[in-house]
Amino acid sequence: MLLVLDSNVWLDWLVFDDPGVVRLRNAVHLGRAEVAMDAAADAELARVLAYDLGKHSIAPGAQAAALAQARRVSRRVDVALSAAERAGLPKCRDPDDQVFLELALAARADVLVTKDRALLALNRRHARAVPFRIRTPRAFDEMH
Repeated sequence: MLLVLDSNVWLDWLVFDDPGVVRLRNAVHLGRAEVAMDAAADAELARVLAYDLGKHSIAPGAQAAALAQARRVSRRVDVALSAAERAGLPKCRDPDDQVFLELALAARADVLVTKDRALLALNRRHARAVPFRIRTPRAFDEMH
C-alpha cells in the first residue's frame, strides 16, 4: 500500500511520538506500507519543522534529524503532473496542502493520510474526483 503523509502526520511520527500513528509507523517499518515523498512535500515538511511552536519549538539539530528520518523511510517520487492532471484535482482551501494532493496523484498513492480539516472536508465533497483515499491516521488503522 502506497501512502502520502501530510506534514502534521509526519510531526506526530517524527517529533511527538503520537500513539495515534503507531500502527501506521509499524506498517511502514514492517513493509506492509510504503510512503512516497517528492521535493514539494519535503520542502513543506522542512518548513513546518522550522515553525516557532512556542514550548514545542524544535531545535535545528532535531529538525535535521527528523527530516533525515522522513527521507530514509520514504520513497522519493519525482513524477511531474501535467497541467490537465493538476486541473483535474479539486483545489484545497489551504494552498500549502495542495502539494499532498498532487503528490498522491503523481505517485499513484492508495491513501493520503492527514489530520488536516481542509483536506478531510475536500474528501467529503470530492471523494469521486480523486483516485486515492484521504483518511485520518485512525481511519487508516481501521482499514489496514
